Amino acid sequence: MEKMTQVPTTEIIKPKILYYGTPVILLNSLNEDETVNISPLSSSWSLGDCIILGIGLGGKAIENLTRHPECVINVACPSLWENVEKLAPFTGKNPVPQYKKELGFTFEKEKYDSSGLTAAASKTVKPTRIIECPIQIEARVKHIRMPDYTTDFAIVETQVIHVHAHKDILIREHHIDPNKWSPLIYNFRHYFGLGNQLGKTFRSET
Repeated sequence: MEKMTQVPTTEIIKPKILYYGTPVILLNSLNEDETVNISPLSSSWSLGDCIILGIGLGGKAIENLTRHPECVINVACPSLWENVEKLAPFTGKNPVPQYKKELGFTFEKEKYDSSGLTAAASKTVKPTRIIECPIQIEARVKHIRMPDYTTDFAIVETQVIHVHAHKDILIREHHIDPNKWSPLIYNFRHYFGLGNQLGKTFRSET
């Protein structure tokens, strides 16, 4: 008997956001007074020892990286989604830019206190690491590009210096066990692990 295959139908849509499922990172950068700003990001990819970050313009993170080109890329796990969400409505920029005010952001300098996360000294770079994140990556900024087709974000190229990992997610020397490690996934402004939904961000419209 011939097998019938149903072809999915599609529609052209105009989504307001295209966060189609990417890992959440907490980017630590250095403020002017050498305190640390923590910025939740959901736009990044890695290849070799290069990690590319997509960072919105007008915020504290891009300002800090332009002035001091070092950072720590902390990769969050699903159990930290509530800590990440505590950071979501805050900005380290003071005064708060008007567009961020309209989105509901308020100024907060003490990001560690507001998130309930813990600082740990880095080996080489000045910004601290977040010890609760199972993967913490010290990196240097190599290039910042402002695309000519948008004024909304910058493309930041970083080079990995050191990778710190919790011992309980390691298998053999220098390997992370994918059966023990799961990133926190940002999926159309909802939080997921590699499984069921955990919650959603304050800006979610669904």
